[in-house]
Amino acid sequence: MKQVSLRLINVSKVFKDIKGKEIRAVNNVSFDVEPGEFVTLLGPSGCGKTTTLRMIAGFEKPTEGMILINNVNVVDIPPWKRDTAMVFQSYGLFPHMSVAENIAYGLKMRKVPKDEIERRVNSILEVVGLQGFGDRPPSSLSGGQQQRVALARALVVEPSVLLFDEPLSNLDVLLREQMRVEIKRIQKEVGITAIYVTHDRIEALTLSDRIVLMKDGKIEQMGTPEEIYEKPASKFAAEFMGKINFFPIDIVEILSDKTVVRLKGTVYEIPSLPTRKSDKYVLGCRPEGLRLSKQGPVKGIIKTVVYLGNLSEYYLDTEYGEVMVKVPPPFDKNFTEGREVFIQIVPEIAKIIPDD
Repeated sequence: MKQVSLRLINVSKVFKDIKGKEIRAVNNVSFDVEPGEFVTLLGPSGCGKTTTLRMIAGFEKPTEGMILINNVNVVDIPPWKRDTAMVFQSYGLFPHMSVAENIAYGLKMRKVPKDEIERRVNSILEVVGLQGFGDRPPSSLSGGQQQRVALARALVVEPSVLLFDEPLSNLDVLLREQMRVEIKRIQKEVGITAIYVTHDRIEALTLSDRIVLMKDGKIEQMGTPEEIYEKPASKFAAEFMGKINFFPIDIVEILSDKTVVRLKGTVYEIPSLPTRKSDKYVLGCRPEGLRLSKQGPVKGIIKTVVYLGNLSEYYLDTEYGEVMVKVPPPFDKNFTEGREVFIQIVPEIAKIIPDD
Protein backbone atom coordinates (compact mmCIF):
# COMPACT_ATOMS: atom_id res chain seq x y z
CA MET A 1 0.00 0.00 0.00
CA LYS A 2 1.33 3.43 -0.94
CA GLN A 3 2.50 5.77 1.79
CA VAL A 4 0.12 8.62 2.61
CA SER A 5 0.35 11.56 4.97
CA LEU A 6 -3.41 12.05 5.14
CA ARG A 7 -6.41 9.85 4.40
CA LEU A 8 -10.09 10.72 4.65
CA ILE A 9 -12.44 7.72 4.62
CA ASN A 10 -16.18 8.32 4.12
CA VAL A 11 -16.11 11.55 6.15
CA SER A 12 -19.41 13.35 6.73
CA LYS A 13 -20.43 16.29 8.90
CA VAL A 14 -24.04 17.00 9.86
CA PHE A 15 -25.10 20.26 11.52
CA LYS A 16 -28.52 21.23 12.82
CA ASP A 17 -30.11 24.58 12.02
CA ILE A 18 -32.07 26.66 14.53
CA LYS A 19 -35.19 24.61 13.79
CA GLY A 20 -33.38 21.33 14.42
CA LYS A 21 -33.26 20.34 10.75
CA GLU A 22 -30.17 18.37 9.78
CA ILE A 23 -27.83 19.92 7.21
CA ARG A 24 -25.20 17.65 5.68
CA ALA A 25 -22.31 20.06 5.14
CA VAL A 26 -19.89 17.31 4.10
CA ASN A 27 -21.22 14.11 2.57
CA ASN A 28 -19.15 10.92 2.39
CA VAL A 29 -15.84 12.50 1.34
CA SER A 30 -12.81 10.26 0.76
CA PHE A 31 -9.35 11.06 -0.60
CA ASP A 32 -5.64 10.39 0.06
CA VAL A 33 -2.78 12.87 0.16
CA GLU A 34 0.74 11.59 -0.43
CA PRO A 35 3.82 12.90 1.43
CA GLY A 36 4.98 16.22 0.01
CA GLU A 37 1.85 16.68 -2.08
CA PHE A 38 0.01 20.01 -2.36
CA VAL A 39 -3.76 19.38 -2.53
CA THR A 40 -6.32 22.18 -2.83
CA LEU A 41 -9.95 21.94 -1.72
CA LEU A 42 -11.72 24.17 -4.23
CA GLY A 43 -15.34 25.18 -4.60
CA PRO A 44 -17.97 27.86 -4.06
CA SER A 45 -19.11 29.12 -0.66
CA GLY A 46 -21.05 26.47 1.22
CA CYS A 47 -19.59 23.50 -0.67
CA GLY A 48 -17.99 21.96 2.44
CA LYS A 49 -14.32 22.68 1.78
CA THR A 50 -13.69 24.72 4.96
CA THR A 51 -15.64 22.27 7.12
CA THR A 52 -13.48 19.47 5.70
CA LEU A 53 -10.32 21.43 6.56
CA ARG A 54 -11.59 22.13 10.08
CA MET A 55 -12.23 18.42 10.61
CA ILE A 56 -8.67 17.63 9.52
CA ALA A 57 -7.40 20.27 11.96
CA GLY A 58 -9.61 18.99 14.78
CA PHE A 59 -11.79 22.10 15.15
CA GLU A 60 -14.82 20.07 14.06
CA LYS A 61 -15.51 16.38 14.73
CA PRO A 62 -16.85 14.25 11.89
CA THR A 63 -20.35 12.86 12.28
CA GLU A 64 -19.16 9.81 10.34
CA GLY A 65 -15.91 8.52 8.90
CA MET A 66 -12.22 8.40 9.70
CA ILE A 67 -9.33 10.86 9.33
CA LEU A 68 -5.90 9.26 9.33
CA ILE A 69 -2.66 11.23 9.69
CA ASN A 70 0.36 8.99 9.16
CA ASN A 71 -2.02 6.01 9.48
CA VAL A 72 -3.31 7.10 12.91
CA ASN A 73 -7.04 7.85 13.24
CA VAL A 74 -7.12 11.35 14.78
CA VAL A 75 -10.90 11.83 15.00
CA ASP A 76 -10.81 11.72 18.82
CA ILE A 77 -7.47 13.52 19.18
CA PRO A 78 -7.66 17.27 20.06
CA PRO A 79 -6.14 19.84 17.66
CA TRP A 80 -3.08 20.60 19.76
CA LYS A 81 -2.10 16.93 19.82
CA ARG A 82 -2.43 16.38 16.08
CA ASP A 83 0.64 16.58 13.89
CA THR A 84 -0.75 19.54 11.92
CA ALA A 85 -0.32 23.30 11.76
CA MET A 86 -2.68 25.92 10.35
CA VAL A 87 -2.10 29.14 8.41
CA PHE A 88 -5.23 31.23 8.88
CA GLN A 89 -6.95 33.84 6.75
CA SER A 90 -6.16 36.44 9.41
CA TYR A 91 -2.48 36.37 10.30
CA GLY A 92 -3.18 35.90 14.04
CA LEU A 93 0.20 37.28 15.08
CA PHE A 94 0.76 38.37 18.70
CA PRO A 95 1.29 42.16 18.55
CA HIS A 96 3.30 42.27 21.81
CA MET A 97 5.85 39.77 20.49
CA SER A 98 8.62 40.23 17.95
CA VAL A 99 8.65 38.34 14.66
CA ALA A 100 11.09 35.78 16.10
CA GLU A 101 9.02 35.36 19.25
CA ASN A 102 5.87 34.80 17.20
CA ILE A 103 7.61 32.10 15.18
CA ALA A 104 9.09 30.49 18.29
CA TYR A 105 5.78 30.34 20.18
CA GLY A 106 4.77 26.84 19.04
CA LEU A 107 8.24 25.47 19.78
CA LYS A 108 8.15 26.89 23.31
CA MET A 109 4.76 25.27 23.89
CA ARG A 110 6.37 21.97 22.81
CA LYS A 111 9.22 22.60 25.28
CA VAL A 112 11.91 22.50 22.60
CA PRO A 113 15.38 23.45 24.02
CA LYS A 114 16.28 27.14 23.71
CA ASP A 115 19.31 26.69 21.44
CA GLU A 116 17.26 24.44 19.12
CA ILE A 117 14.49 27.07 19.00
CA GLU A 118 16.97 29.75 17.99
CA ARG A 119 18.46 27.55 15.29
CA ARG A 120 15.09 26.60 13.82
CA VAL A 121 13.72 30.15 13.93
CA ASN A 122 16.78 31.55 12.13
CA SER A 123 16.59 28.76 9.57
CA ILE A 124 12.90 29.30 8.81
CA LEU A 125 13.35 33.09 8.59
CA GLU A 126 15.81 32.42 5.77
CA VAL A 127 13.41 30.02 4.05
CA VAL A 128 10.59 32.61 3.99
CA GLY A 129 12.94 35.45 3.00
CA LEU A 130 12.76 37.43 6.26
CA GLN A 131 16.39 37.34 7.40
CA GLY A 132 17.09 40.30 9.68
CA PHE A 133 13.40 40.81 10.55
CA GLY A 134 13.41 38.73 13.75
CA ASP A 135 13.50 41.65 16.18
CA ARG A 136 10.81 43.70 14.47
CA PRO A 137 7.22 43.99 15.73
CA PRO A 138 4.59 42.52 13.36
CA SER A 139 2.95 45.95 13.02
CA SER A 140 6.03 47.24 11.16
CA LEU A 141 5.62 44.67 8.38
CA SER A 142 3.56 44.72 5.21
CA GLY A 143 0.62 42.37 4.77
CA GLY A 144 2.68 40.01 2.64
CA GLN A 145 5.50 39.96 5.20
CA GLN A 146 3.05 39.26 8.03
CA GLN A 147 1.64 36.34 6.05
CA ARG A 148 5.19 35.01 5.67
CA VAL A 149 5.62 35.20 9.44
CA ALA A 150 2.38 33.25 9.89
CA LEU A 151 3.66 30.68 7.39
CA ALA A 152 7.02 30.47 9.17
CA ARG A 153 5.28 29.96 12.54
CA ALA A 154 3.38 26.99 11.09
CA LEU A 155 6.39 25.50 9.29
CA VAL A 156 8.84 25.77 12.17
CA VAL A 157 7.07 23.10 14.25
CA GLU A 158 7.65 20.67 11.35
CA PRO A 159 4.12 19.24 11.16
CA SER A 160 3.23 16.22 9.04
CA VAL A 161 0.43 18.21 7.39
CA LEU A 162 0.28 21.97 6.85
CA LEU A 163 -3.23 23.43 6.50
CA PHE A 164 -4.09 26.70 4.73
CA ASP A 165 -7.46 28.41 5.30
CA GLU A 166 -7.76 30.94 2.43
CA PRO A 167 -4.52 32.65 3.56
CA LEU A 168 -4.30 35.17 0.70
CA SER A 169 -7.82 36.59 0.71
CA ASN A 170 -6.83 39.66 2.78
CA LEU A 171 -4.02 40.69 0.43
CA ASP A 172 -4.29 42.99 -2.57
CA VAL A 173 -4.06 41.51 -6.06
CA LEU A 174 -0.33 42.10 -6.62
CA LEU A 175 0.66 40.74 -3.21
CA ARG A 176 -1.62 37.75 -3.73
CA GLU A 177 0.15 36.91 -6.99
CA GLN A 178 3.56 37.23 -5.34
CA MET A 179 2.57 35.12 -2.32
CA ARG A 180 1.16 32.37 -4.53
CA VAL A 181 4.59 31.92 -6.07
CA GLU A 182 6.30 32.14 -2.66
CA ILE A 183 4.01 29.57 -1.03
CA LYS A 184 4.62 27.12 -3.85
CA ARG A 185 8.38 27.67 -3.72
CA ILE A 186 8.54 27.28 0.06
CA GLN A 187 6.28 24.21 0.13
CA LYS A 188 8.40 22.44 -2.48
CA GLU A 189 11.66 23.51 -0.81
CA VAL A 190 10.55 22.22 2.60
CA GLY A 191 8.81 19.19 1.10
CA ILE A 192 5.84 19.37 3.44
CA THR A 193 2.39 17.92 2.77
CA ALA A 194 -0.13 20.75 2.33
CA ILE A 195 -3.93 21.07 2.23
CA TYR A 196 -5.11 24.43 0.92
CA VAL A 197 -8.68 25.79 0.91
CA THR A 198 -9.78 28.45 -1.57
CA HIS A 199 -12.64 29.49 -3.83
CA ASP A 200 -10.14 31.10 -6.23
CA ARG A 201 -9.52 28.85 -9.24
CA ILE A 202 -6.32 30.74 -10.18
CA GLU A 203 -4.83 29.96 -6.77
CA ALA A 204 -5.83 26.32 -7.16
CA LEU A 205 -4.38 26.06 -10.68
CA THR A 206 -1.17 27.84 -9.66
CA LEU A 207 -0.40 26.00 -6.43
CA SER A 208 -1.79 22.50 -6.64
CA ASP A 209 -0.40 19.10 -7.47
CA ARG A 210 -4.03 17.94 -7.29
CA ILE A 211 -7.38 19.68 -6.89
CA VAL A 212 -10.40 18.33 -5.01
CA LEU A 213 -13.34 20.22 -6.51
CA MET A 214 -16.35 20.19 -4.18
CA LYS A 215 -20.05 20.92 -4.65
CA ASP A 216 -22.89 20.59 -2.14
CA GLY A 217 -20.71 18.76 0.38
CA LYS A 218 -19.50 16.15 -2.11
CA ILE A 219 -16.45 15.71 -4.31
CA GLU A 220 -17.39 16.70 -7.85
CA GLN A 221 -14.04 15.85 -9.40
CA MET A 222 -10.44 15.12 -8.36
CA GLY A 223 -7.37 15.43 -10.50
CA THR A 224 -4.37 17.50 -11.51
CA PRO A 225 -5.02 21.13 -12.51
CA GLU A 226 -4.56 20.12 -16.14
CA GLU A 227 -7.06 17.25 -15.85
CA ILE A 228 -9.78 19.32 -14.23
CA TYR A 229 -9.33 22.29 -16.57
CA GLU A 230 -8.92 20.28 -19.77
CA LYS A 231 -11.18 17.28 -18.97
CA PRO A 232 -14.04 18.54 -16.79
CA ALA A 233 -16.40 15.77 -15.70
CA SER A 234 -19.48 18.03 -15.60
CA LYS A 235 -20.79 21.41 -16.68
CA PHE A 236 -20.31 22.63 -13.11
CA ALA A 237 -16.62 21.64 -13.16
CA ALA A 238 -16.12 23.20 -16.58
CA GLU A 239 -17.75 26.51 -15.58
CA PHE A 240 -16.08 26.74 -12.17
CA MET A 241 -12.61 26.39 -13.70
CA GLY A 242 -13.11 29.35 -16.04
CA LYS A 243 -15.20 30.90 -18.77
CA ILE A 244 -16.56 28.31 -21.18
CA ASN A 245 -19.18 28.26 -23.95
CA PHE A 246 -21.56 25.34 -24.42
CA PHE A 247 -23.08 24.16 -27.69
CA PRO A 248 -25.65 21.33 -28.01
CA ILE A 249 -24.38 18.48 -30.19
CA ASP A 250 -25.34 15.10 -31.53
CA ILE A 251 -22.88 12.27 -30.99
CA VAL A 252 -22.23 10.61 -34.35
CA GLU A 253 -19.73 8.01 -33.13
CA ILE A 254 -17.46 7.36 -30.15
CA LEU A 255 -14.20 5.76 -31.27
CA SER A 256 -11.21 4.56 -29.24
CA ASP A 257 -9.35 7.88 -29.39
CA LYS A 258 -11.87 10.47 -30.56
CA THR A 259 -15.52 11.47 -30.63
CA VAL A 260 -17.31 12.40 -33.84
CA VAL A 261 -19.99 15.03 -33.20
CA ARG A 262 -22.40 17.11 -35.26
CA LEU A 263 -23.19 20.76 -34.57
CA LYS A 264 -25.83 22.24 -36.86
CA GLY A 265 -24.81 20.11 -39.82
CA THR A 266 -21.06 20.55 -39.32
CA VAL A 267 -19.19 17.40 -38.28
CA TYR A 268 -16.16 17.65 -35.98
CA GLU A 269 -13.71 15.02 -34.84
CA ILE A 270 -12.93 15.85 -31.21
CA PRO A 271 -9.68 14.16 -30.08
CA SER A 272 -11.07 13.25 -26.65
CA LEU A 273 -13.72 11.00 -25.17
CA PRO A 274 -16.63 11.81 -22.84
CA THR A 275 -15.53 11.76 -19.19
CA ARG A 276 -18.58 9.65 -18.31
CA LYS A 277 -21.72 8.27 -19.95
CA SER A 278 -24.77 10.47 -20.27
CA ASP A 279 -28.00 10.65 -22.23
CA LYS A 280 -27.05 14.06 -23.63
CA TYR A 281 -23.78 15.90 -24.23
CA VAL A 282 -22.66 19.42 -24.98
CA LEU A 283 -19.51 20.68 -26.63
CA GLY A 284 -17.55 22.82 -24.20
CA CYS A 285 -15.34 25.45 -25.83
CA ARG A 286 -13.08 27.79 -23.90
CA PRO A 287 -12.94 31.33 -25.37
CA GLU A 288 -9.44 30.62 -26.68
CA GLY A 289 -10.80 27.55 -28.51
CA LEU A 290 -13.05 29.57 -30.83
CA ARG A 291 -12.27 31.68 -33.88
CA LEU A 292 -14.18 34.49 -35.57
CA SER A 293 -14.79 33.80 -39.24
CA LYS A 294 -16.85 34.75 -42.28
CA GLN A 295 -18.43 31.30 -42.22
CA GLY A 296 -19.11 28.61 -39.64
CA PRO A 297 -21.83 26.65 -37.84
CA VAL A 298 -22.73 29.36 -35.31
CA LYS A 299 -23.78 32.88 -36.28
CA GLY A 300 -23.59 35.84 -33.93
CA ILE A 301 -23.65 39.61 -33.61
CA ILE A 302 -20.65 41.29 -31.97
CA LYS A 303 -22.03 43.29 -29.05
CA THR A 304 -18.89 44.23 -27.13
CA VAL A 305 -15.16 44.23 -27.86
CA VAL A 306 -12.74 44.45 -24.91
CA TYR A 307 -9.12 45.24 -25.83
CA LEU A 308 -6.60 43.80 -23.34
CA GLY A 309 -3.34 44.38 -25.21
CA ASN A 310 -2.16 40.80 -25.66
CA LEU A 311 -5.66 39.73 -26.73
CA SER A 312 -9.17 41.02 -27.33
CA GLU A 313 -12.39 39.60 -25.94
CA TYR A 314 -15.40 39.53 -28.26
CA TYR A 315 -18.86 39.10 -26.75
CA LEU A 316 -21.43 37.84 -29.24
CA ASP A 317 -25.19 37.37 -29.15
CA THR A 318 -26.05 33.96 -30.60
CA GLU A 319 -28.98 31.55 -30.59
CA TYR A 320 -27.17 29.78 -27.71
CA GLY A 321 -26.90 32.92 -25.61
CA GLU A 322 -23.83 35.05 -25.08
CA VAL A 323 -20.60 33.56 -26.43
CA MET A 324 -17.19 34.95 -25.58
CA VAL A 325 -14.24 34.56 -27.98
CA LYS A 326 -10.63 35.42 -27.14
CA VAL A 327 -8.59 36.54 -30.13
CA PRO A 328 -4.81 37.11 -30.11
CA PRO A 329 -3.22 39.81 -32.30
CA PRO A 330 -3.13 40.78 -35.07
CA PHE A 331 -6.76 41.89 -34.80
CA ASP A 332 -9.07 41.97 -37.82
CA LYS A 333 -10.44 45.52 -37.98
CA ASN A 334 -13.52 44.23 -39.81
CA PHE A 335 -14.73 42.51 -36.63
CA THR A 336 -16.35 45.54 -35.02
CA GLU A 337 -19.30 45.98 -32.67
CA GLY A 338 -22.61 45.42 -34.43
CA ARG A 339 -21.05 43.24 -37.12
CA GLU A 340 -22.53 39.83 -38.00
CA VAL A 341 -19.87 37.10 -37.88
CA PHE A 342 -19.58 33.34 -37.63
CA ILE A 343 -17.82 31.19 -35.06
CA GLN A 344 -15.47 28.36 -35.93
CA ILE A 345 -14.56 25.73 -33.34
CA VAL A 346 -11.00 24.49 -32.81
CA PRO A 347 -11.66 20.76 -32.29
CA GLU A 348 -8.27 20.03 -30.71
CA ILE A 349 -9.20 21.93 -27.53
CA ALA A 350 -12.97 21.36 -27.42
CA LYS A 351 -14.41 19.12 -24.69
CA ILE A 352 -17.22 16.56 -24.73
CA ILE A 353 -19.14 17.22 -21.50
CA PRO A 354 -22.20 15.44 -20.05
CA ASP A 355 -25.23 17.74 -20.13
CA ASP A 356 -26.18 17.53 -16.44
